[in-house]
Amino acid sequence: MVHRQLVMVGLVALAFCGVALLAQTNLSATLEAAEKGDLAAQTELGEMYERGRGVARDDVEAARWYRLAAEQGDPVAQAVLGLMYANGRGVARDDAQAVRLYRLAAEQGHIGAQTNLGLMYEDGRGVTQDYAQAVRLYRLVADQGDALAQTNLGYMYELGRGVPQDDAEAVRWYRTAVEQGFARAQLQLGALYSEGRGVSENHTEAVRLLHLAAVQGELAAPFLLGLLYIEGSHKDSLLAHMWLNVTIASGNEEAREPREFIEEEMSQQEIDRAIELARRCMASNLQDCGP
Repeated sequence: MVHRQLVMVGLVALAFCGVALLAQTNLSATLEAAEKGDLAAQTELGEMYERGRGVARDDVEAARWYRLAAEQGDPVAQAVLGLMYANGRGVARDDAQAVRLYRLAAEQGHIGAQTNLGLMYEDGRGVTQDYAQAVRLYRLVADQGDALAQTNLGYMYELGRGVPQDDAEAVRWYRTAVEQGFARAQLQLGALYSEGRGVSENHTEAVRLLHLAAVQGELAAPFLLGLLYIEGSHKDSLLAHMWLNVTIASGNEEAREPREFIEEEMSQQEIDRAIELARRCMASNLQDCGP
């Protein structure tokens, strides 16, 4: 057994050496090609530095290589560099520069750039705020099946930004994104079901959708679930307290006030039970959250 273990460890070590040697060879070849002006290699090198793949992660170096590729017209490099400017990562934040790069990539049909350019128009970052232009871009991408753009378009209809306010149309776009499992759409559609906007009010469906969103990490979902159980025909202080505990544990202090409100009508035994349910819920990654 000892010899077999030593042989296995030796093989693993050899494998790692092989991977490291291959990675170094690939890096050298990519760097050589990039320095000669190869567009694909420059974009690849930017991605390697951005993600720390085969090299130490370095956003400044990533931006440098993306910029070289972007100047040659690569839409991927333009889109990623635009995002780096929008977030101030590896470069000083510059919304106007982000918009310029998004637009260059969007004109070449890059879906991510089209969506991000829409966000810039919606928020008025680097451009004059223009909801109609944001809607145009979201629709362009949504029609291609992109769940984020579909959700953004639904949100514009929900608020009446750049289009007439239309809850039914918001529901239609949210549902299209939900069918792809998109968490933010689950959150938005769940909220509309809870309020009966654009659809018949349906507590069960609202809970189902919000729970799906919560499991995928939408931080607002546990809070909305807690509020759903505070009052009305589906009032359940135990579940409300549980979900508000989960919300507070995620760092949202806004849930403390409604939790204190429902504690006024709960016994200490019920409060302790709700706390235990919240612990079980969080330990199961929000999968086991029933009473």
